Amino acid sequence: MSRALVAGVDSSTQSCKVVIRDARSGALVRQGRAAHPEGTEVHPERWWAAFQEAIERAGGLDGVAAMSVAGQQHGMVCLDESGDVVRPALLWNDTRSAGAARDLVDELGGPARWAEAVGSVPVASFTVAKLRWLAEHEPDNARRTARVCLPHDWLTWRLAGGSGEITTDRGDASGTGYWSPATGAYRTDLLELALGAAPELPRVLAPNEQAGALHDGTAGAGGGPVRLAPGTGDNMAAALGVGARPGDVVVSIGTSGTAFAVADTPSSDPSGAVAGFADATGRFLPLVCTLNAARVLDAAARLLRVTPEELDELALQGPPGAGGLVLVPYLEGERTPNLPEATGSLRGLTLATATPAHLARAAVEGMLCGLADALDALHLEPRRVLLIGGGARSEAVRRIAPTVFGRPVLVPEPGEYVADGAARQAAWLLAGGPEPPEWTVGEPVRYEAPPTPGLRERYAEAAAAASATART
Repeated sequence: MSRALVAGVDSSTQSCKVVIRDARSGALVRQGRAAHPEGTEVHPERWWAAFQEAIERAGGLDGVAAMSVAGQQHGMVCLDESGDVVRPALLWNDTRSAGAARDLVDELGGPARWAEAVGSVPVASFTVAKLRWLAEHEPDNARRTARVCLPHDWLTWRLAGGSGEITTDRGDASGTGYWSPATGAYRTDLLELALGAAPELPRVLAPNEQAGALHDGTAGAGGGPVRLAPGTGDNMAAALGVGARPGDVVVSIGTSGTAFAVADTPSSDPSGAVAGFADATGRFLPLVCTLNAARVLDAAARLLRVTPEELDELALQGPPGAGGLVLVPYLEGERTPNLPEATGSLRGLTLATATPAHLARAAVEGMLCGLADALDALHLEPRRVLLIGGGARSEAVRRIAPTVFGRPVLVPEPGEYVADGAARQAAWLLAGGPEPPEWTVGEPVRYEAPPTPGLRERYAEAAAAASATART
Protein backbone atom coordinates (compact mmCIF):
# COMPACT_ATOMS: atom_id res chain seq x y z
CA MET A 1 0.00 0.00 0.00
CA SER A 2 1.44 3.38 -1.00
CA ARG A 3 1.75 5.92 1.79
CA ALA A 4 -1.52 7.83 2.06
CA LEU A 5 -4.00 9.35 4.48
CA VAL A 6 -7.43 8.09 5.46
CA ALA A 7 -10.40 9.96 6.93
CA GLY A 8 -12.72 8.57 9.58
CA VAL A 9 -16.07 10.19 10.32
CA ASP A 10 -18.15 9.81 13.47
CA SER A 11 -21.65 11.18 12.84
CA SER A 12 -22.96 10.81 16.38
CA THR A 13 -26.03 12.05 18.20
CA GLN A 14 -24.42 15.27 19.34
CA SER A 15 -21.78 16.09 16.72
CA CYS A 16 -19.77 15.13 13.67
CA LYS A 17 -16.11 14.35 14.28
CA VAL A 18 -13.52 13.82 11.54
CA VAL A 19 -10.04 12.41 12.04
CA ILE A 20 -7.41 12.17 9.33
CA ARG A 21 -4.74 9.56 9.99
CA ASP A 22 -1.78 7.96 8.32
CA ALA A 23 -3.10 4.85 6.62
CA ARG A 24 -0.07 2.75 7.51
CA SER A 25 0.71 3.71 11.10
CA GLY A 26 -2.56 5.22 12.27
CA ALA A 27 -0.82 8.39 13.41
CA LEU A 28 -3.18 11.34 13.80
CA VAL A 29 -2.53 14.09 11.26
CA ARG A 30 -5.42 16.50 11.85
CA GLN A 31 -9.04 16.55 13.00
CA GLY A 32 -12.19 18.66 13.19
CA ARG A 33 -15.71 18.65 14.57
CA ALA A 34 -19.07 20.38 14.26
CA ALA A 35 -22.22 20.26 16.37
CA HIS A 36 -25.47 18.51 15.53
CA PRO A 37 -28.81 19.97 16.61
CA GLU A 38 -30.33 18.76 19.85
CA GLY A 39 -33.43 16.61 19.95
CA THR A 40 -34.49 13.08 19.10
CA GLU A 41 -35.28 13.74 15.45
CA VAL A 42 -33.26 15.65 12.87
CA HIS A 43 -33.32 16.24 9.13
CA PRO A 44 -30.39 14.39 7.54
CA GLU A 45 -29.33 17.56 5.74
CA ARG A 46 -28.19 18.84 9.15
CA TRP A 47 -25.78 15.89 9.31
CA TRP A 48 -24.50 16.82 5.86
CA ALA A 49 -23.94 20.44 6.88
CA ALA A 50 -22.11 19.38 10.05
CA PHE A 51 -19.98 16.92 8.06
CA GLN A 52 -18.90 19.65 5.64
CA GLU A 53 -18.06 21.99 8.52
CA ALA A 54 -16.08 19.29 10.33
CA ILE A 55 -14.12 18.46 7.17
CA GLU A 56 -13.28 22.13 6.71
CA ARG A 57 -12.11 22.40 10.32
CA ALA A 58 -9.99 19.28 9.77
CA GLY A 59 -8.14 21.04 6.98
CA GLY A 60 -9.88 19.39 4.05
CA LEU A 61 -9.16 16.12 2.30
CA ASP A 62 -5.76 16.82 0.79
CA GLY A 63 -3.82 13.56 0.59
CA VAL A 64 -6.79 11.42 1.67
CA ALA A 65 -7.12 8.22 -0.34
CA ALA A 66 -10.11 6.64 1.43
CA MET A 67 -12.86 7.60 3.84
CA SER A 68 -15.33 5.76 6.06
CA VAL A 69 -18.41 6.99 7.90
CA ALA A 70 -19.52 5.55 11.22
CA GLY A 71 -22.87 6.70 12.53
CA GLN A 72 -25.29 6.46 15.40
CA GLN A 73 -27.16 3.18 15.18
CA HIS A 74 -30.87 2.58 14.58
CA GLY A 75 -31.85 6.01 13.21
CA MET A 76 -34.74 5.81 10.73
CA VAL A 77 -34.09 7.62 7.43
CA CYS A 78 -36.99 7.36 4.97
CA LEU A 79 -36.62 8.39 1.33
CA ASP A 80 -39.22 8.71 -1.42
CA GLU A 81 -39.00 7.51 -5.03
CA SER A 82 -36.86 10.54 -5.94
CA GLY A 83 -34.43 10.03 -3.07
CA ASP A 84 -35.78 12.99 -1.09
CA VAL A 85 -36.11 12.73 2.68
CA VAL A 86 -39.72 11.98 3.63
CA ARG A 87 -39.53 13.32 7.21
CA PRO A 88 -36.84 14.15 9.77
CA ALA A 89 -34.99 11.02 10.88
CA LEU A 90 -36.10 9.50 14.16
CA LEU A 91 -33.00 8.88 16.27
CA TRP A 92 -32.21 5.93 18.49
CA ASN A 93 -33.11 7.88 21.65
CA ASP A 94 -36.62 8.78 20.49
CA THR A 95 -38.85 6.65 22.74
CA ARG A 96 -42.17 7.40 21.03
CA SER A 97 -41.85 3.96 19.44
CA ALA A 98 -41.86 2.09 22.78
CA GLY A 99 -45.46 0.92 22.35
CA ALA A 100 -44.77 -0.08 18.76
CA ALA A 101 -41.86 -2.24 19.93
CA ARG A 102 -44.03 -4.01 22.48
CA ASP A 103 -46.70 -4.65 19.86
CA LEU A 104 -44.19 -6.10 17.39
CA VAL A 105 -42.77 -8.45 20.01
CA ASP A 106 -46.25 -9.73 20.80
CA GLU A 107 -47.32 -10.06 17.17
CA LEU A 108 -44.41 -12.32 16.27
CA GLY A 109 -45.05 -14.54 19.27
CA GLY A 110 -42.78 -13.18 21.98
CA PRO A 111 -39.15 -12.25 22.63
CA ALA A 112 -37.73 -15.70 21.88
CA ARG A 113 -39.13 -15.62 18.34
CA TRP A 114 -37.43 -12.29 17.65
CA ALA A 115 -34.12 -13.42 19.16
CA GLU A 116 -34.21 -16.49 16.94
CA ALA A 117 -35.08 -14.43 13.85
CA VAL A 118 -32.61 -11.53 14.11
CA GLY A 119 -30.55 -12.08 17.26
CA SER A 120 -32.24 -9.22 19.15
CA VAL A 121 -35.59 -8.29 20.65
CA PRO A 122 -36.98 -4.93 19.47
CA VAL A 123 -37.06 -2.00 21.87
CA ALA A 124 -37.97 1.61 21.20
CA SER A 125 -34.48 2.33 19.84
CA PHE A 126 -34.63 -0.14 16.95
CA THR A 127 -35.43 0.95 13.40
CA VAL A 128 -38.14 -1.69 13.04
CA ALA A 129 -40.07 -0.18 15.97
CA LYS A 130 -39.78 3.32 14.52
CA LEU A 131 -41.16 2.09 11.21
CA ARG A 132 -44.21 0.68 13.00
CA TRP A 133 -44.65 4.04 14.75
CA LEU A 134 -44.48 5.75 11.35
CA ALA A 135 -47.12 3.42 9.89
CA GLU A 136 -49.46 4.08 12.81
CA HIS A 137 -48.96 7.81 13.35
CA GLU A 138 -47.94 9.15 9.92
CA PRO A 139 -49.52 6.80 7.36
CA ASP A 140 -49.07 9.27 4.49
CA ASN A 141 -45.33 9.40 5.15
CA ALA A 142 -45.25 5.62 5.43
CA ARG A 143 -46.87 5.30 2.00
CA ARG A 144 -44.35 7.76 0.51
CA THR A 145 -41.41 5.74 1.83
CA ALA A 146 -39.70 3.92 -1.04
CA ARG A 147 -36.32 3.32 0.65
CA VAL A 148 -35.24 2.99 4.26
CA CYS A 149 -31.67 3.40 5.46
CA LEU A 150 -29.59 4.33 8.49
CA PRO A 151 -27.68 7.55 9.25
CA HIS A 152 -24.30 6.21 8.15
CA ASP A 153 -25.85 4.68 5.02
CA TRP A 154 -27.37 8.02 4.03
CA LEU A 155 -24.15 9.97 4.57
CA THR A 156 -22.09 7.47 2.56
CA TRP A 157 -24.68 7.59 -0.22
CA ARG A 158 -24.66 11.40 -0.16
CA LEU A 159 -20.86 11.45 -0.35
CA ALA A 160 -21.09 9.26 -3.46
CA GLY A 161 -23.46 11.71 -5.12
CA GLY A 162 -26.85 10.94 -3.61
CA SER A 163 -28.11 8.81 -6.46
CA GLY A 164 -28.14 5.14 -7.28
CA GLU A 165 -27.71 2.27 -4.86
CA ILE A 166 -27.55 2.78 -1.10
CA THR A 167 -25.21 0.47 0.80
CA THR A 168 -24.63 -0.48 4.42
CA ASP A 169 -22.53 -2.94 6.38
CA ARG A 170 -23.43 -5.96 8.47
CA GLY A 171 -22.68 -4.20 11.76
CA ASP A 172 -25.15 -1.35 11.33
CA ALA A 173 -27.68 -3.56 9.53
CA SER A 174 -27.78 -5.83 12.59
CA GLY A 175 -29.34 -3.03 14.63
CA THR A 176 -32.39 -2.57 12.44
CA GLY A 177 -34.46 -5.51 13.66
CA TYR A 178 -34.90 -6.88 10.14
CA TRP A 179 -31.43 -8.24 9.28
CA SER A 180 -30.07 -11.45 10.77
CA PRO A 181 -26.39 -11.69 11.78
CA ALA A 182 -26.68 -15.48 11.90
CA THR A 183 -27.86 -15.84 8.29
CA GLY A 184 -26.48 -12.62 6.82
CA ALA A 185 -29.83 -11.85 5.19
CA TYR A 186 -32.69 -9.40 5.53
CA ARG A 187 -35.98 -10.53 7.04
CA THR A 188 -38.29 -8.54 4.80
CA ASP A 189 -41.27 -10.29 6.39
CA LEU A 190 -40.44 -8.46 9.62
CA LEU A 191 -40.09 -5.20 7.72
CA GLU A 192 -43.57 -5.76 6.25
CA LEU A 193 -44.91 -6.64 9.70
CA ALA A 194 -43.72 -3.25 10.92
CA LEU A 195 -44.47 -0.95 8.00
CA GLY A 196 -47.09 -2.83 6.02
CA ALA A 197 -44.78 -2.78 2.99
CA ALA A 198 -41.22 -3.72 2.05
CA PRO A 199 -39.37 -0.66 0.73
CA GLU A 200 -35.95 -0.96 -0.87
CA LEU A 201 -33.14 -1.66 1.60
CA PRO A 202 -29.40 -0.96 1.36
CA ARG A 203 -27.10 -3.63 -0.06
CA VAL A 204 -24.99 -5.12 2.72
CA LEU A 205 -21.30 -4.89 1.87
CA ALA A 206 -18.45 -7.09 3.05
CA PRO A 207 -16.26 -5.54 5.78
CA ASN A 208 -13.65 -4.10 3.40
CA GLU A 209 -15.70 -3.78 0.23
CA GLN A 210 -15.80 -0.43 -1.54
CA ALA A 211 -19.07 1.50 -1.29
CA GLY A 212 -18.21 3.99 -4.04
CA ALA A 213 -16.11 7.11 -4.50
CA LEU A 214 -16.40 10.71 -3.38
CA HIS A 215 -18.56 12.52 -5.91
CA ASP A 216 -17.41 16.13 -5.50
CA GLY A 217 -14.33 15.74 -7.66
CA THR A 218 -11.84 15.95 -4.80
CA ALA A 219 -8.75 14.02 -5.84
CA GLY A 220 -7.34 11.58 -3.35
CA ALA A 221 -3.74 10.50 -2.89
CA GLY A 222 -2.18 9.74 -6.26
CA GLY A 223 -4.76 11.85 -8.09
CA GLY A 224 -7.56 9.28 -8.07
CA PRO A 225 -10.97 9.69 -6.43
CA VAL A 226 -11.33 9.31 -2.68
CA ARG A 227 -12.60 5.76 -2.13
CA LEU A 228 -15.49 5.16 0.27
CA ALA A 229 -15.40 2.22 2.66
CA PRO A 230 -18.63 0.53 3.80
CA GLY A 231 -18.84 2.45 7.08
CA THR A 232 -20.57 0.95 10.11
CA GLY A 233 -22.42 1.68 13.34
CA ASP A 234 -20.81 3.66 16.13
CA ASN A 235 -20.30 0.75 18.52
CA MET A 236 -18.78 -1.40 15.79
CA ALA A 237 -16.43 1.41 14.84
CA ALA A 238 -15.45 1.95 18.48
CA ALA A 239 -14.44 -1.72 18.72
CA LEU A 240 -12.22 -1.23 15.66
CA GLY A 241 -10.83 2.05 16.96
CA VAL A 242 -9.81 0.69 20.34
CA GLY A 243 -8.38 -2.51 18.85
CA ALA A 244 -10.76 -4.84 20.70
CA ARG A 245 -10.12 -8.53 20.16
CA PRO A 246 -12.15 -11.68 20.89
CA GLY A 247 -12.48 -11.99 24.66
CA ASP A 248 -12.39 -8.24 25.29
CA VAL A 249 -15.34 -6.31 26.70
CA VAL A 250 -15.61 -2.62 25.92
CA VAL A 251 -17.62 -0.35 28.21
CA SER A 252 -18.36 2.90 26.42
CA ILE A 253 -19.69 5.94 28.28
CA GLY A 254 -21.18 8.41 25.85
CA THR A 255 -24.69 9.80 25.37
CA SER A 256 -25.73 6.20 25.87
CA GLY A 257 -23.77 3.57 27.74
CA THR A 258 -22.81 0.29 26.16
CA ALA A 259 -21.03 -2.89 27.14
CA PHE A 260 -20.08 -5.07 24.21
CA ALA A 261 -17.80 -7.98 23.44
CA VAL A 262 -16.06 -9.18 20.30
CA ALA A 263 -17.15 -12.76 19.62
CA ASP A 264 -16.58 -15.41 16.96
CA THR A 265 -20.16 -16.73 17.00
CA PRO A 266 -23.57 -15.02 16.83
CA SER A 267 -25.60 -14.59 20.00
CA SER A 268 -29.31 -14.84 20.67
CA ASP A 269 -30.76 -13.73 24.02
CA PRO A 270 -34.51 -14.37 24.35
CA SER A 271 -34.69 -12.06 27.37
CA GLY A 272 -33.84 -9.15 25.09
CA ALA A 273 -31.15 -7.78 27.41
CA VAL A 274 -28.34 -8.60 24.99
CA ALA A 275 -28.60 -7.39 21.40
CA GLY A 276 -26.98 -9.94 19.10
CA PHE A 277 -25.25 -7.54 16.70
CA ALA A 278 -22.59 -8.18 14.09
CA ASP A 279 -19.31 -6.28 14.15
CA ALA A 280 -17.38 -4.52 11.38
CA THR A 281 -14.84 -7.31 10.76
CA GLY A 282 -16.98 -10.36 9.99
CA ARG A 283 -17.34 -11.34 13.65
CA PHE A 284 -20.10 -10.57 16.12
CA LEU A 285 -20.76 -7.96 18.79
CA PRO A 286 -23.16 -8.95 21.58
CA LEU A 287 -24.10 -5.65 23.17
CA VAL A 288 -26.06 -4.30 26.11
CA CYS A 289 -27.11 -0.65 26.01
CA THR A 290 -28.26 1.80 28.66
CA LEU A 291 -29.88 5.09 27.72
CA ASN A 292 -28.33 6.96 30.63
CA ALA A 293 -24.59 7.45 30.75
CA ALA A 294 -22.44 10.60 30.53
CA ARG A 295 -25.42 12.92 30.70
CA VAL A 296 -26.11 11.61 34.22
CA LEU A 297 -22.88 13.35 35.21
CA ASP A 298 -23.93 16.47 33.30
CA ALA A 299 -27.24 16.51 35.18
CA ALA A 300 -25.52 16.07 38.55
CA ALA A 301 -23.15 18.94 37.74
CA ARG A 302 -26.13 21.18 36.87
CA LEU A 303 -27.91 20.28 40.09
CA LEU A 304 -24.81 21.08 42.12
CA ARG A 305 -23.96 24.14 39.99
CA VAL A 306 -20.40 22.97 39.44
CA THR A 307 -18.18 22.29 36.43
CA PRO A 308 -17.46 18.71 35.32
CA GLU A 309 -14.00 19.03 36.84
CA GLU A 310 -15.47 20.15 40.16
CA LEU A 311 -17.94 17.26 40.05
CA ASP A 312 -14.96 14.90 39.70
CA GLU A 313 -13.32 16.40 42.76
CA LEU A 314 -16.52 16.17 44.79
CA ALA A 315 -17.13 12.54 43.79
CA LEU A 316 -13.63 11.55 44.88
CA GLN A 317 -14.15 13.36 48.19
CA GLY A 318 -17.35 11.41 48.85
CA PRO A 319 -17.06 8.09 50.71
CA PRO A 320 -17.26 4.79 48.78
CA GLY A 321 -20.92 3.85 48.60
CA ALA A 322 -21.87 7.52 49.19
CA GLY A 323 -22.87 6.71 52.75
CA GLY A 324 -25.83 4.67 51.47
CA LEU A 325 -27.12 7.36 49.09
CA VAL A 326 -28.14 5.66 45.83
CA LEU A 327 -29.01 7.37 42.56
CA VAL A 328 -30.98 5.30 40.04
CA PRO A 329 -30.16 7.21 36.87
CA TYR A 330 -33.23 6.55 34.71
CA LEU A 331 -33.29 10.21 33.66
CA GLU A 332 -34.52 9.56 30.09
CA GLY A 333 -36.37 6.33 30.65
CA GLU A 334 -34.18 3.27 30.28
CA ARG A 335 -33.42 0.59 27.72
CA THR A 336 -31.76 -1.97 30.02
CA PRO A 337 -34.03 -2.71 31.79
CA ASN A 338 -36.59 -1.81 29.13
CA LEU A 339 -38.43 1.01 30.94
CA PRO A 340 -38.95 3.83 28.43
CA GLU A 341 -41.31 5.73 30.75
CA ALA A 342 -39.18 5.42 33.91
CA THR A 343 -37.71 8.37 35.81
CA GLY A 344 -34.69 8.67 38.06
CA SER A 345 -34.80 8.34 41.82
CA LEU A 346 -32.64 9.14 44.83
CA ARG A 347 -32.73 6.79 47.80
CA GLY A 348 -31.04 6.93 51.19
CA LEU A 349 -31.10 10.71 51.59
CA THR A 350 -30.39 11.68 55.19
CA LEU A 351 -28.95 14.69 56.94
CA ALA A 352 -25.56 12.99 56.78
CA THR A 353 -25.73 12.26 53.04
CA ALA A 354 -27.24 15.61 52.04
CA THR A 355 -23.91 17.02 50.86
CA PRO A 356 -22.55 17.84 47.39
CA ALA A 357 -19.81 15.22 47.76
CA HIS A 358 -22.29 12.45 48.58
CA LEU A 359 -24.55 13.37 45.66
CA ALA A 360 -21.62 13.58 43.25
CA ARG A 361 -20.35 10.18 44.38
CA ALA A 362 -23.85 8.68 44.10
CA ALA A 363 -24.21 10.02 40.54
CA VAL A 364 -20.95 8.42 39.40
CA GLU A 365 -21.67 5.17 41.21
CA GLY A 366 -25.27 5.01 39.98
CA MET A 367 -24.24 5.46 36.35
CA LEU A 368 -21.51 2.84 36.73
CA CYS A 369 -23.86 0.40 38.47
CA GLY A 370 -26.14 0.56 35.43
CA LEU A 371 -23.16 -0.24 33.22
CA ALA A 372 -22.05 -3.02 35.59
CA ASP A 373 -25.49 -4.59 35.16
CA ALA A 374 -24.96 -4.35 31.40
CA LEU A 375 -21.56 -6.00 31.69
CA ASP A 376 -23.02 -8.81 33.83
CA ALA A 377 -25.78 -9.41 31.27
CA LEU A 378 -23.18 -10.50 28.71
CA HIS A 379 -22.53 -13.62 30.84
CA LEU A 380 -18.85 -13.96 30.07
CA GLU A 381 -15.55 -13.66 31.87
CA PRO A 382 -13.71 -10.96 29.96
CA ARG A 383 -10.01 -11.14 29.15
CA ARG A 384 -9.86 -7.34 29.46
CA VAL A 385 -12.38 -4.59 30.28
CA LEU A 386 -11.67 -1.46 28.25
CA LEU A 387 -13.28 1.80 29.39
CA ILE A 388 -13.81 4.37 26.63
CA GLY A 389 -16.02 7.29 25.63
CA GLY A 390 -16.37 10.87 26.76
CA GLY A 391 -17.36 9.80 30.27
CA ALA A 392 -14.16 7.79 30.62
CA ARG A 393 -12.18 11.04 30.57
CA SER A 394 -13.50 11.70 34.08
CA GLU A 395 -10.87 10.83 36.69
CA ALA A 396 -13.63 9.99 39.15
CA VAL A 397 -15.18 7.54 36.69
CA ARG A 398 -11.79 5.90 36.05
CA ARG A 399 -11.02 5.47 39.75
CA ILE A 400 -14.49 4.43 40.87
CA ALA A 401 -15.20 1.99 37.99
CA PRO A 402 -13.09 -0.86 39.45
CA THR A 403 -14.88 -0.53 42.80
CA VAL A 404 -18.22 -0.98 41.02
CA PHE A 405 -17.25 -3.54 38.36
CA GLY A 406 -15.29 -5.63 40.82
CA ARG A 407 -12.37 -5.95 38.39
CA PRO A 408 -9.55 -3.82 36.97
CA VAL A 409 -10.30 -1.59 33.99
CA LEU A 410 -7.99 -0.48 31.22
CA VAL A 411 -8.38 3.06 29.90
CA PRO A 412 -6.82 3.69 26.47
CA GLU A 413 -5.38 7.11 25.77
CA PRO A 414 -8.13 9.63 24.99
CA GLY A 415 -9.28 9.66 21.40
CA GLU A 416 -12.22 9.76 19.05
CA TYR A 417 -12.58 5.98 19.03
CA VAL A 418 -15.57 5.84 16.67
CA ALA A 419 -13.93 8.12 14.11
CA ASP A 420 -10.64 6.27 14.64
CA GLY A 421 -12.38 2.96 13.91
CA ALA A 422 -13.89 4.39 10.75
CA ALA A 423 -10.43 5.58 9.68
CA ARG A 424 -9.02 2.12 10.34
CA GLN A 425 -11.74 0.62 8.17
CA ALA A 426 -10.80 3.05 5.39
CA ALA A 427 -7.17 1.93 5.74
CA TRP A 428 -8.37 -1.68 5.47
CA LEU A 429 -10.10 -0.82 2.19
CA LEU A 430 -6.76 0.40 0.85
CA ALA A 431 -4.67 -2.47 2.23
CA GLY A 432 -7.01 -5.36 1.49
CA GLY A 433 -6.53 -8.68 3.25
CA PRO A 434 -8.65 -10.66 5.70
CA GLU A 435 -8.07 -8.43 8.77
CA PRO A 436 -7.85 -4.65 9.33
CA PRO A 437 -4.31 -3.27 9.52
CA GLU A 438 -2.60 -3.22 12.90
CA TRP A 439 -2.06 0.31 14.08
CA THR A 440 0.33 1.36 16.83
CA VAL A 441 -1.72 2.53 19.80
CA GLY A 442 -0.63 3.72 23.20
CA GLU A 443 -0.59 1.33 26.15
CA PRO A 444 -3.82 1.69 28.16
CA VAL A 445 -3.65 2.83 31.78
CA ARG A 446 -4.72 0.21 34.31
CA TYR A 447 -7.00 1.19 37.21
CA GLU A 448 -7.77 -1.19 40.04
CA ALA A 449 -9.30 -0.89 43.50
CA PRO A 450 -11.20 -3.19 45.85
CA PRO A 451 -14.97 -3.44 45.31
CA THR A 452 -17.21 -1.36 47.54
CA PRO A 453 -19.12 -3.76 49.86
CA GLY A 454 -22.89 -3.69 49.49
CA LEU A 455 -22.94 -1.08 46.73
CA ARG A 456 -24.31 -3.28 43.95
CA GLU A 457 -26.87 -4.80 46.31
CA ARG A 458 -28.17 -1.39 47.42
CA TYR A 459 -28.34 -0.27 43.81
CA ALA A 460 -30.22 -3.44 42.78
CA GLU A 461 -32.80 -2.84 45.51
CA ALA A 462 -33.26 0.80 44.54
CA ALA A 463 -33.45 -0.04 40.83
CA ALA A 464 -36.05 -2.74 41.49
CA ALA A 465 -38.19 -0.22 43.36
CA ALA A 466 -37.83 2.30 40.52
CA SER A 467 -38.74 -0.39 37.98
CA ALA A 468 -41.84 -1.39 39.92
CA THR A 469 -42.97 2.23 40.06
CA ALA A 470 -42.42 2.66 36.32
CA ARG A 471 -44.49 -0.43 35.51
CA THR A 472 -47.50 0.64 37.59
